[in-house]
Amino acid sequence: MKHVLILGGTTFDHIVYLPQLPQPIPQTIHQAQFREGTGSTGSGKALNLNALGVRLSLYSVLGEDDWGDQITGDLYRAGIDFFYDIDPAGTERHINLLDAEGKRISMFISQSSEGAVQQVEEIKQRIALTDIVVLNIISYCKTLAPLASASNKPVWTDLHDYTAQNPYHEPFIEAASHIQLSSDNLTDFRQTMRDLHARGKELVICTHGAGGADAIDRAGNWFHIDSPAIDQIVDANGAGDTFFSGYLFGWIQGESIPACLKLGTAAAQLCLRSEKLYHPALNPETLQAWARKLD
Repeated sequence: MKHVLILGGTTFDHIVYLPQLPQPIPQTIHQAQFREGTGSTGSGKALNLNALGVRLSLYSVLGEDDWGDQITGDLYRAGIDFFYDIDPAGTERHINLLDAEGKRISMFISQSSEGAVQQVEEIKQRIALTDIVVLNIISYCKTLAPLASASNKPVWTDLHDYTAQNPYHEPFIEAASHIQLSSDNLTDFRQTMRDLHARGKELVICTHGAGGADAIDRAGNWFHIDSPAIDQIVDANGAGDTFFSGYLFGWIQGESIPACLKLGTAAAQLCLRSEKLYHPALNPETLQAWARKLD
C-alpha cells in the first residue's frame, strides 16, 4: 500500500445543529443540539484514509492550549502518525452551523497563522519518503508548496469552494498534479475545470453536493456520477474530504476514474449518515459494498 503525507488542516470545531440556518434578522435561538471535537480538512482526510487502511502521516500546526491537546489526543487514539509545530496564535477554531438539509455556515473564530517556526528539514525528509503528497490550502502550507512541487511525487490538493482565479489558491494549484474543488462558488464549473486542465493537470474533479461530481483526465476525457438522494442527513460536515479520501483510496488501488468516482461518492454518502468526520463502519469492504449500490 502506498504512503500518503497530508500537509495541513487541523482545527477544533464547535458544531451547532439547527432545523434551518438563521435568517439575517435579530433573533434568539433557545435550544440547539451541539457537539465539539477535532475538525478540518487534514483531520478529515487522515481519519478516512486511516479507516480505509492507507498508510499515512499528517502534519499541522497547533497552539499550546487545551484545544490543541484534544486534537493530538483524538488523532493519536485513532492511530494517526501525527507531527506538528507550535502556532503562537493558538489552535484554529471554527463554529459550524448545520441545518437539516446539510447546508452550512462556517465561522473562523480563530485562525492559524503563518508565524509558526516549521520543521522544514523534517517535512522535506517526510516528502522524500512518501508516495503521494496531499497539500491542503492552509496559509502555513504556502511555504511547503514549493517543496511538494519539487518532489516529483503526485501532489493532490483540495480547493474546496474555490472562486475562479482567486490568487490565494495559486501556490496550491501551481504545485498540484491532481485537483479537487466544489462548484459552490462557480458560475461555470466546466470552464473552470477546463482552465485547470489546460495548466497540465493529471486530473481535475469537481463535486456538486447532491448534484454528483465531474472529472476530467489528462487526455481531456470527461466523466460524471450522480449522487443518490439521502432520506436524512445526520451531519454534512466533512463530506467533501470523505469524497476526496474515497476517490484517492480507489486511485491508489489502480481503479478507473468511474470506479474512483463511485468510491468517493459512496464514502461521502456514508459520512452524511454520521456525525463524525468519517463513518464508524468505514473500511475497504464496507466502502466497496456501498459503491456497488451505485451501479
